[in-house]
Amino acid sequence: MGTLFRIKLYAPDAATAEHAFRAAFDRVASLDDTLSDYKPASELNRICKSAVGRPVKVSGDLLRVLIASEQLAAETGGEFDITLGPVIHLWRQARKDGRVPDTAELARASANCGYRKLHVDPVASTVELDDAGMELDVGGIAKGYAVDRATEVLVDAGATQVCVNAGGDLRIAGARAETVHVRDAHGRVEAVVELADAALASSSSATTGAAAHLHGVNRRALGGGITVSVAALDCMLADALTKTVLACGRACSGLFEEFGADACVHDARSGWRMLGEAA
Repeated sequence: MGTLFRIKLYAPDAATAEHAFRAAFDRVASLDDTLSDYKPASELNRICKSAVGRPVKVSGDLLRVLIASEQLAAETGGEFDITLGPVIHLWRQARKDGRVPDTAELARASANCGYRKLHVDPVASTVELDDAGMELDVGGIAKGYAVDRATEVLVDAGATQVCVNAGGDLRIAGARAETVHVRDAHGRVEAVVELADAALASSSSATTGAAAHLHGVNRRALGGGITVSVAALDCMLADALTKTVLACGRACSGLFEEFGADACVHDARSGWRMLGEAA
């Protein structure tokens, strides 16, 4: 998933700990095979080719991620949109080439995007795409989902206290609170948070660049140096909401009330503030 997963746990004995570690990392590897847009043979990429114009059965993991993505797309009016794969991949190549895509390239890529062209049937466990050339990119939500599933595996395996960290997106499980240092885009510690049975995710416009790099976020250009951290009950939601804040700003405050999440925004001009506060 383009990041490093780290796991810290406490267990009754060494055998339990070793079993939990192996099971959790195996689960993450399996999810990478399902959800990665970098792997041509991943289930996600296979669906982009096989589900055009017809419903195709998908695994439970992919289905859950797509259902959550579809819900966020609808509630944000497309600001969070996993069908932006063609645009994201265009910008990804442009970064390698050291150039900005021209208007015609972006127009061609955008023609194959649009969350209303993705149809998920939760009852039948199927997915259907309207257009050939559509590419799904769940990078803005899959990492959080993987953190949640790894946490479940660790707890089920007997771990009593767990911290799963995937590139700064993390989840704590257990009776004891953990101290988390929240950093800005330059790695400076800007806040200290105590988390217990909760998740925290962070995203930065300085590292993701133009909005097309924001996995699943609309095409709006963003200023540099903005960092968003979201605390929520699960990491999938926290992960996705960081991208939504970068795209929508204070306009998405209602979403946080609905989901019971909190967001902090940091920029060089105003420092840290809670979402909804004046800059």
